[in-house]
Amino acid sequence: MTETLGSGRCICSSPRTWVPRGGGPGALGRVRTMVLRLLLLAVNFIPSAQVTENKILVKQSPMLVVYDKEVNLSCKYTYNLFSKEFRASLYKGVDSAVEVCVVNGNFSHPLQFHSNTGFDCDGSLDNETVTFYLRNLFVNQTDIYFCKIEVMYPPPYLDEKSNGTIIHVIERHHPHRCVFLWPESKPFWAMIVVGGVLAFYSVVVTVAFSLYWMKSKKTRLLQSDYMNMTPRRLGPTRRHYYQPYAPARDFAAYRS
Repeated sequence: MTETLGSGRCICSSPRTWVPRGGGPGALGRVRTMVLRLLLLAVNFIPSAQVTENKILVKQSPMLVVYDKEVNLSCKYTYNLFSKEFRASLYKGVDSAVEVCVVNGNFSHPLQFHSNTGFDCDGSLDNETVTFYLRNLFVNQTDIYFCKIEVMYPPPYLDEKSNGTIIHVIERHHPHRCVFLWPESKPFWAMIVVGGVLAFYSVVVTVAFSLYWMKSKKTRLLQSDYMNMTPRRLGPTRRHYYQPYAPARDFAAYRS
């Protein structure tokens, strides 16, 4: 840029360049690098936020031991279910073949936990945890149980299942009870029942026979105490006849 003064002299000056205070071109490079890093962080954060929003993480305890036939299984999840149609369910077995308990709906209506497979279940649910209450469990129901959370509406459909919890049901033995363990309990008890029936039948038959024998003996004794009072038939008196070849002797002649 050129300026003309009144005396005819010219002064030439170059354009001014803004330089950050405290340095030259190196400081400007550091500023540009910082801006680029911030942009990269922002770009990386947006996809991760979307993945977190579209992902349900379900966690539960690895193992529970049940002594009184009742257990509360809590499943924690990282998803906001408010204002959404959802379904929370509990499955039994390695292949999740048995649906133990289920609840579906939204938080605008009361939630009803129920079972379609005969389990006695109930539960509760908040924005972080769903808890299933199982009652009247038996020893043969020891298995692995999985929690599953599903978002039905609005789209997209989301579902996630936990790693599972092993529920070990143990029968509590009372100290005043004596439990006998037999290798084959059913045949043994069948034999006991059959033997008891036969023994009872034998006792009944023996008692009945004894009563009959005693009654018949008493009847015979009563009949022997009475004399035969049947009247005899009247007939001619028996007479003594002398034989014709035996003459009668006169015993008076001998006396004289």
